[in-house]
Amino acid sequence: MRTFGVEEEFLLVDADTGQPVPLGQKAFGQCSDDRVTCEIKQEQIETGTRPHDDVNDLAMDIARCRALADEAAIRVGARAAALATSPQPANPLATPGTRYEVMQDRFGLTASEQLTCGCHVHVFVEDDDEGVAVLDRIRAWLPVLLALSSNSPFWYGTDTGYASYRSQAWSRWPMTGPSDVFGSPERYHASVRSLLDTAVPVDLGQIYFDARLSHHHPTVEVRVSDVCLYSDDAVLIALLTRGLVETAAREWRAGTAPLDVPTTTVRMASWRAGRFGMDGNLLHPLEAKPRDAASVAFALLRYVQPALQDHGDAEIAESLLRQLLARGTGARRQRAALLRRGDLADVVADAIRVTNLGRVGLADHHEAAPRASLRTLARVAGWGRASAS
Repeated sequence: MRTFGVEEEFLLVDADTGQPVPLGQKAFGQCSDDRVTCEIKQEQIETGTRPHDDVNDLAMDIARCRALADEAAIRVGARAAALATSPQPANPLATPGTRYEVMQDRFGLTASEQLTCGCHVHVFVEDDDEGVAVLDRIRAWLPVLLALSSNSPFWYGTDTGYASYRSQAWSRWPMTGPSDVFGSPERYHASVRSLLDTAVPVDLGQIYFDARLSHHHPTVEVRVSDVCLYSDDAVLIALLTRGLVETAAREWRAGTAPLDVPTTTVRMASWRAGRFGMDGNLLHPLEAKPRDAASVAFALLRYVQPALQDHGDAEIAESLLRQLLARGTGARRQRAALLRRGDLADVVADAIRVTNLGRVGLADHHEAAPRASLRTLARVAGWGRASAS
């Protein structure tokens, strides 16, 4: 069973006004747990779970990491909110450090305004051969994960019309987006070297492909998703990502070629996913035609079904997907919160509450969650074959 882990980035906000506050370093200093760290902006804090092979252990760890982030924020007079962009106007400050200073100098306003929060899923791979084979075979499906995670309709006080405006803001970095089919580890690493040789990326960490080989861990790192408002949705994204990685690895071993989808088409699919989320049509990866978002999501679920079944996760994944489709994404909830009084502070206050509702465990907080399919939350796990998330 492949181990997996989740990294989530959160906004630090004033609980009363909803405005981002530059307290990341201070909050980090209040937390001794190594699952919490700083990010590029002082208005952010990041968490990373331990690696797990069991979904219930991962779900509890995600909830615990959210609690750690919020507890650290509370100690310095703020709160942590799972918002992929700031609903309120902001003037973000860079976290001190040579690397971030170089990024600010090189990228100007793009770096200055880059206050976005994502969700990154790491899944274990045996080696670079398997990892690159996986990257080549999952790329066409990644826009579906973006749509499912969409949680950033507002940008600095404005409704953008997008479900994930983070995906638009993030694409201002020149190193982002879908990658071509590489075909081999040698071509992957040559492509990365050629990008670094341009002296545009500051370093290897700025190779911001939607999915890449981690340069720290023996994993494929899928980076396309918004941070999810609901912790359950983060669990769903992680399950589908592990299912994609396992399915792709099996296809590679069986000699099945990657889907012949041009990178420009994947980019169109990503735009549509960011624009509409789950409330419009998505491009179907096998047809490259717009289809109802729910039907495309279920197509992804069917595609990874054998891998999910072998991990014992098929029932949980389907339950979580149906729950998401029934209540909507974080983007839908944010807009609904604004409609109540027309106050963006209400959007942030609601997000603070929802961010931490999952502390008791997988889906226990949501009255609409299908409880019968969510099994015991008991076992202890780790990377096993690998270490770190």
